[in-house]
Amino acid sequence: MEVKLKKLNEFEWEIPKTKDMKVPGRIFASTKLLESISHDRTLEQLKNMASMPGIYKYSIALPDAHQGYGFCIGGVVALDSKTGGLSPGGVGYDINCGVRLVRTNLTYEEVIPKIKEIIKKIYEFIPAGLGSEGRLGRLTKDEINNVLNLGATWAYERDYATKNDLKHTESNGRLNANALFVSDKAKARGAKQLGSLGAGNHFMEIQKVEKIFDEKTAKAFKLEDNQIVLMIHTGSRGLGHQVCSDYLREMERTFPDLINSLPDRELIYAPAGTDLCNKYFLAMNSAANFAWNNRQLILYWARQAFEKVFPNSELQQVYDICHNIAKKEKHKIEGVTKEVFVHRKGATRAFPAGHKEVPEAYKNYGHPVLLPGSMGTSSYVLVGTKEGLEKTFGSTAHGAGRVLSRHAAKNKVKGEEIQKQLNKKNITLKAHSWRVVAEEAPIAYKDINEVAMVSEKTGIARRVVKLTPIGVIKG
Repeated sequence: MEVKLKKLNEFEWEIPKTKDMKVPGRIFASTKLLESISHDRTLEQLKNMASMPGIYKYSIALPDAHQGYGFCIGGVVALDSKTGGLSPGGVGYDINCGVRLVRTNLTYEEVIPKIKEIIKKIYEFIPAGLGSEGRLGRLTKDEINNVLNLGATWAYERDYATKNDLKHTESNGRLNANALFVSDKAKARGAKQLGSLGAGNHFMEIQKVEKIFDEKTAKAFKLEDNQIVLMIHTGSRGLGHQVCSDYLREMERTFPDLINSLPDRELIYAPAGTDLCNKYFLAMNSAANFAWNNRQLILYWARQAFEKVFPNSELQQVYDICHNIAKKEKHKIEGVTKEVFVHRKGATRAFPAGHKEVPEAYKNYGHPVLLPGSMGTSSYVLVGTKEGLEKTFGSTAHGAGRVLSRHAAKNKVKGEEIQKQLNKKNITLKAHSWRVVAEEAPIAYKDINEVAMVSEKTGIARRVVKLTPIGVIKG
């Protein structure tokens, strides 16, 4: 389907409203990024997203946008909390897939001679790969319910987390949830996977601070030149996937008439105020709580691994942020404060200085925004802006965004070739599967530097530091 675009300025584009759209579509992209965005169904999906009930302002595609299930990945919509609803397609299957950044007291010069040793040790401590299971063994039903209901508080109460970890986690690592609305099948999948990295685009990277763009904000985040940091990217594993599947099917059964009214059945939603909408919200939040515990356990074991290789090491959490979630938030729209369900699918929250949800340590700056690149490329730390609150409901890109499917990437390059390329860059790679390495090759992704630049040029986030990898762990 050809979608006509109107150019607003160098980095902002609009899909004009048609009779099937309740609002226009808005794209934040350079000409270079727009070209890759236009190669799949992203723009068509953005147009479809604009037909959702109770939608405000416009449907949004961020610089890393690409085709997804129903909603594009790198997509944002805000639906009225009374006249709109919740759509699993607007959240994604990996609920609260997210990124955690941890700073160390180590420098590049201290770590690089032992990089292979620390990568090997982390790989020993943290299960990775397709279907990988956590070190805790299978949790009992009561215990998995506690994980889902308590969020990262569960990890803190069992000494897997510090108070600082919770303070520097989005929503303090805990959303209002109810494990009763998560199926036994979902719980069974999660009970054995807590504390595992998984496969696909999930990873851990040892990185160094390569470049500082904003000295004051970097200092507030306690990030300095040549410092070693750890980045963790994973989500709610099989549990979150099952929650999404369960509620998609239930919504299709419960609201068949809605499917006929939508341009794409994958947009199916539960109308606000219905019993199913409330249940999905609490189940989704439960899966989000699971994901925060998952990343917390990974950090706990990463600390142990570092202590084995660097006995005097200290790992302090900078921030943990999710990028597959729907949050009930209040935003000012045309001068009036509205309560909305902000769906961020492959999109990360980016709140500015003074916002009530910014941790106290960052209150005068805004919270860190974590933007991981593809394997072997740079990542970025950005910070939220007031302009972003107005333009994107306080949202920005979550990563590089795919340009090739996993199948296409696998057909173009071999995993062993990627390892050789990384070795030439002095990057150590440890992977569970060469197939996954090929599927996640840098050629499969957009240019992360371009994505970060556009985020800044459009005013939806501001660059703070650039990170480069020296060690990569893939599932």
